[in-house]
Amino acid sequence: MLQPETSKSTESNDAGVSGKDTEQTRWLSMYEQMLKIRIFEEHVNQLYTTAKMPGLAHLYIGEEAIAVGVCSALRRDDYITSTHRGHGHCLAKGASVDRMFAELLGKEAGYCRGKGGSMHIADQDTGNLGANAIVGGSAGIATGAAMSSKMRGSDQVTVCFFGDGALGQGMLYEVMNMASLWKLPVIYVCENNQYNEYTHNSETTAGEMSARGKAFGIPTEEVNGQDIRAVYDTALRMVERARRGEGPSFILCDTYRYHGHHVGDIQRSYYRSKEEEEHWKTERDPLKLFASWLVEQGMADSQTFEQIEQQVRVEVEAGEQFALNAPYPDASEVEQDVYA
Repeated sequence: MLQPETSKSTESNDAGVSGKDTEQTRWLSMYEQMLKIRIFEEHVNQLYTTAKMPGLAHLYIGEEAIAVGVCSALRRDDYITSTHRGHGHCLAKGASVDRMFAELLGKEAGYCRGKGGSMHIADQDTGNLGANAIVGGSAGIATGAAMSSKMRGSDQVTVCFFGDGALGQGMLYEVMNMASLWKLPVIYVCENNQYNEYTHNSETTAGEMSARGKAFGIPTEEVNGQDIRAVYDTALRMVERARRGEGPSFILCDTYRYHGHHVGDIQRSYYRSKEEEEHWKTERDPLKLFASWLVEQGMADSQTFEQIEQQVRVEVEAGEQFALNAPYPDASEVEQDVYA
């Protein structure tokens, strides 16, 4: 069970202050969302390695604070676009674990009726315009959605998630240029997990990553992607700025994926050291850091974390079982949903 790295239990403060109650509820909800993503992905890993899941799986474990921190600053009708490593984004924006599992397993009950799979989940009801298997491929979709908001006179904001590998894609810079010129309400969130597939980004990305946004006159901030409070605070300010019509922003989040590029990538020792992995998992784990802070603030103790984990595990296990028992799409539909 995930616990803060301290055995000290702190009693909650007086619950009579409504502001404190609201803050505590918000932070604990965000912790629960992060834990849900972590446990969901652990189950995905098990499903894949036991040959129950087709296709590929790119796990989000280690990066949970970014998805939850950013999406917690959004409204339900705001938009996001995601990546091949997008399970965390989908869940943080409001997707249910049962339909997520169903989609991953190719079942009809999935968000795309089992026809999109791990890298193409979309859910219009929660403003999720879709994950994308093409590196940087959703940048145009996100910027287009932001342009739509502006043309309709809506104050909806769009967040475009992408990895550091997308910084080598020309489309990203074309749309960032457009977004800056037209002051579109879009936030570009770069999840810098240090590696472009199997190569450290120091070998693939020249100059400063944060300079990409600044070159287009886009306000840019670099944050510790393992600190959900820093991510949330930055995202909240950028979202409010976009709603005021002040244009795009760029958030560079330093983070780390605990597993390989995809589940089948079992040779991580060839391109990164065990010492490096251990450092991130023990010293910079987003759940441990957040849990320790919650204890320090008197907002949680070991019993609180046990209750949250129990609830999350019940939900995830029920969702997985639902998906395993769900039917596949009928074979007669093989040519449906192929073309718009």
